[in-house]
Amino acid sequence: MRSVAVAVGAGAAALAAAVATRGGRTRLPRLPLRTLCGANATKEVIDPPPPKKIKVALCQLAVTDDKQRNIATARTAIDEAAGAGADLVVLPEMWNCPYSNDSFPTYAEEVGGSIPERCDGRLYNTCFVYGRDGRLLGRHRKVHLFDIDIPGKITFKESLTLTPGEGLTVVDTEVGRLGIGICYDIRFPEMAQLYAARGVQLIVYPGAFNMTTGPAHWELLQKARAVDNQLFVATCSPARSEGPGYIAWGHSTAVGPFAEILGTADEKAGIVYCEMDFGQLAERRANMPLRHQKRSDLYALMDLTR
Repeated sequence: MRSVAVAVGAGAAALAAAVATRGGRTRLPRLPLRTLCGANATKEVIDPPPPKKIKVALCQLAVTDDKQRNIATARTAIDEAAGAGADLVVLPEMWNCPYSNDSFPTYAEEVGGSIPERCDGRLYNTCFVYGRDGRLLGRHRKVHLFDIDIPGKITFKESLTLTPGEGLTVVDTEVGRLGIGICYDIRFPEMAQLYAARGVQLIVYPGAFNMTTGPAHWELLQKARAVDNQLFVATCSPARSEGPGYIAWGHSTAVGPFAEILGTADEKAGIVYCEMDFGQLAERRANMPLRHQKRSDLYALMDLTR
């Protein structure tokens, strides 16, 4: 199996390297994080690392109520993506369990993600970023919890079981500088703007939009975050299951800095492959210099996390 450079959203590299499983609990390495958050960041725009061309794989997985089956499905997808030459592999939001408040406590891990993460008696919706060697590079706990009520359509309140994260997550990896969000995080443009100011080249959003908001907003929000900030955006959803309970929209997608669709899926399980050339970022920003045209004398975005 070819080694994957970076894996997002599931302890993916660790799975690809044969994670040991005992008693139904996945044992992932407890290793130091490498992020650009808090006191390590500056108030100025941070230059990104040198541009690269990378191949991205978005693994839209079929999720069941069988945790071990979900782990096996994820590992198979990672293996396939690695064999196809992917530099970055992304798994969906809550890939190891059904998307429900009843499932989150039962399927929670001490380390994992984007799965329910258990830590100090609390549950988080957490995405982990792993390097080629399985080393844990970063961890993002979903900042904005999915609490909505659309009468006659969908009602869901993550806050009944989950705790919101308290910071942004920017991770320097072999493939480039990544900003991480999870699903509902994509609706908040300020978060993406702060990522852009920190030199992020690609924002990755594992997500599971539903059958009401998915058709209306899923692609729209991805394009908006990409074009507003002149960077790449990738989303990865579970495949659609027509059974009872929460039904995901699917349609994992990658978007370029000019809002162009680089690759997308339908509702079924599968892997979306696409090429990203981070060299395009400088070109797009030179053609349309939005950063230099902002009226800082009229408005400004304050980063309170630094």
